[in-house]
Amino acid sequence: MLCKYKDKIHLCMFMVLLLQLLSRTAAQSCARSCGEKFNTCSCHSTCESLRDCCADYKQFCLDIEPHSGSLLGGTDFKILNTSFEQNINLTCRFNSEILTEGYVDESGVGHCITPLLYELGWISFEVSTDGVSFDRSGRWLSVHHSKLSPVYKISLVNATQWQYYGTPDVSGDLKMTWISSLLKAERVNIELWGYNETGEVYSANWEAEWKYLYTVGRDVPNSGVFSFTPQIAEKPYFLWELGSIRVSPSTKPDGAQNVNALWSEEHALAWHLEEAFRKDSAGWALEKCINWDKEEKAMPNFLTEITDCPCTLAQARADTGRFHTDYGCDIEAGSACVYHPGAVHCVRAIQGSPEYGAGQQCCYDSTGAQVLTGDSIGGSTPDRGHDWGSPPYKKPPRVPGFSHWKYDVISFYYCCLWSDNCEYYFTHRPSSDCRTYRPPRVAAVLGDPHFMTFDGVTFTFNGKGEYMLVYSSDRELSVQGRTEPMRFENGTVAMATRLSSVAMREKDSDVIEVRLGDQVDELQVLMNQQVLSFSEQKWIDLSGVFVFSPKASNVTVMFPSGTGVEVRAGEGVMTLTVLLPHDLQNHTLGLLGTMNDDPEDDLTSSNGAFISLNSSAQDIFTYCAGWAITNETSLFTYDSTFLLNEYYYAPKHDPSFIPNFSVTEDPEDPLLEPALSLCAGEGASFCKYDTLSMRSLEQGNATLLAFRSHTSTKKALEPVQSCGWLSPPNHGQKEGTLYLEGANVTFSCNSGYSLYGSHERTCQADGEWSGEDTHCVADNTLAIVLGSVGAVLALVVMVIAIVVYAKKQKKEAWKQQDDKVTYQHPGSHL
Repeated sequence: MLCKYKDKIHLCMFMVLLLQLLSRTAAQSCARSCGEKFNTCSCHSTCESLRDCCADYKQFCLDIEPHSGSLLGGTDFKILNTSFEQNINLTCRFNSEILTEGYVDESGVGHCITPLLYELGWISFEVSTDGVSFDRSGRWLSVHHSKLSPVYKISLVNATQWQYYGTPDVSGDLKMTWISSLLKAERVNIELWGYNETGEVYSANWEAEWKYLYTVGRDVPNSGVFSFTPQIAEKPYFLWELGSIRVSPSTKPDGAQNVNALWSEEHALAWHLEEAFRKDSAGWALEKCINWDKEEKAMPNFLTEITDCPCTLAQARADTGRFHTDYGCDIEAGSACVYHPGAVHCVRAIQGSPEYGAGQQCCYDSTGAQVLTGDSIGGSTPDRGHDWGSPPYKKPPRVPGFSHWKYDVISFYYCCLWSDNCEYYFTHRPSSDCRTYRPPRVAAVLGDPHFMTFDGVTFTFNGKGEYMLVYSSDRELSVQGRTEPMRFENGTVAMATRLSSVAMREKDSDVIEVRLGDQVDELQVLMNQQVLSFSEQKWIDLSGVFVFSPKASNVTVMFPSGTGVEVRAGEGVMTLTVLLPHDLQNHTLGLLGTMNDDPEDDLTSSNGAFISLNSSAQDIFTYCAGWAITNETSLFTYDSTFLLNEYYYAPKHDPSFIPNFSVTEDPEDPLLEPALSLCAGEGASFCKYDTLSMRSLEQGNATLLAFRSHTSTKKALEPVQSCGWLSPPNHGQKEGTLYLEGANVTFSCNSGYSLYGSHERTCQADGEWSGEDTHCVADNTLAIVLGSVGAVLALVVMVIAIVVYAKKQKKEAWKQQDDKVTYQHPGSHL
């Protein structure tokens, strides 16, 4: 009886504890707690894959569609996976300060309208259903307007007509088109908005101004097309020379902020400028150009702090940590390079300059040579305002796109396009040559896996675990790699590994992880343990880092130091390329070596000891194992039971996984002959190892191609000596626009002029031009000079003759005197 009583007590206690646990679990909510992890459930982004989300996770941690749009605002996005009552007051708040009206549609789906933002990247937003409590949150990707897909913008039909309107022979109706379904309205207004920057330059009161000017078309059908005949705007509206067209619902007041809208590209507002422009556009533009010239002279000189351009197109395309394709002149896309005639490809420096946020542009011709403004109007030009903006954005001259137009593009119209006075423009925007450019150093991991250090040492390491690939305390840079066992086609484990994930961070940047996805040759990118989607945008601006993914198998990560990390997927393996700027020389550690031009110390362990390059495969394996990271230093995401068990709770280097350190070339192996046939030339040993160890010619071929790609990148980044630009002589010409070692430049003079100095000069290995400076002297000037020289010479000859004659006469006089004295002397002794 007593036992039964005790059993009941124990059962009651258990029930009480269970109810308390369930009550505590039910009480955990994601309201205002997105990103948090609780003891009983999680509101972190990893909770879905770990299956431990709190019950209301989807209700408060919001997914949206679309998740990106123009920084100009006006995008209508819907909130997914949750419904709202239609009579609520839905309010959206961006960056904790900008309020916009939301609404609930007939299906109970909530919507927000994005606001005007002067910044790029992920913008936090919150949602309230009562206008007071903002307990739901998400993130919105603000995108540079020019990088936005044309589908989501107003298209200005015949953009040249728009921007040259009013110049000679350019007139008529202007036409625009848009996708009408993107606007929730039957009728719309067509508005003109202007951009300007006010206040004292480079001061705290320097502000961006985006202003409604006037309505071009009111209450017109939302048909997706509109045409009009431009009229000269009234003052002060025609003073605005830069802006965009906006199409928005006609139910909204003129110039209403943060409403559903579409925007055109920013452009020069030639079509509404004052009467003086239409009467004499070239004269009007010249006056503007001269005024701009005066303003530039009064502003700080930013040219001294921007980076120099790469010397060749090959260098520019390979230096992915510091330069990226300029979309207006892209050889891959077949761009027309409208602003740079003669160029086939341009790149821009990714980072703005440190103090002024200025940008650099570098353009190249079909031979791969740099195009300079000293030789062509198509030359590359630096920018006071970086086209892509510069963190922290928001204020001039760092406002993405618009600061660039304000200080670098509209002035190009003044001086070069609307008038023929480019000499003013190029005085302030001269091309940078490449005399101080130093290419980055490159290292790689490929195959299963093989390592190529920055100083050129190669080795194979088939350990399983998580390891430090590159570490620099100087830049607080960390690049880590995770390896996992490979499998044969039948699913059995091979005694070899592959790189499966790379995680990285510089200083306090977002942590970026790139790992093999679920699909073959698919890469998954995570930011701070949250998966990034590249379905809408290929380029994403993040905190302290940029990420570019043009396709699922290709990711490039770029840090402010100029460090670039390229990750490629192919044949089920990951290939990693790391590019480091030269100023990290002597400041790196890790499996990719000590970057110091000394291969002998590349196999330096984490405790400072190093082993010989001739060490055995087993000794190299032991050395590499010493570079295993710890959970405290790990940057990786552990969002599955598999990753937790295999890497987080397990040793960072798995001592139980012992790979095959070599492969046997068995003459009886039917794979040997095709492997030897395939694996020839540079990279043959790695190709053969992977082919035979994985029993796959495809695997070996992928390794061989990756090795050759690495070799090609190293070759493209070899230093090139530049002697700098040479100007043609006054009243003469030069032939040759290449200024690299071995290049020749020849000079000639116009008719009536003679050449003095070197007719031909060669760029020498020391970076100096051979010969002497070249000059062209007018023939009549030469005759005068020669005549003058002749007269001077004649005079000199006469003077010399007189002097010689005088000396001769004097000498003879002395001689006669001596003779007289000699005749009288004997008589004196009489």
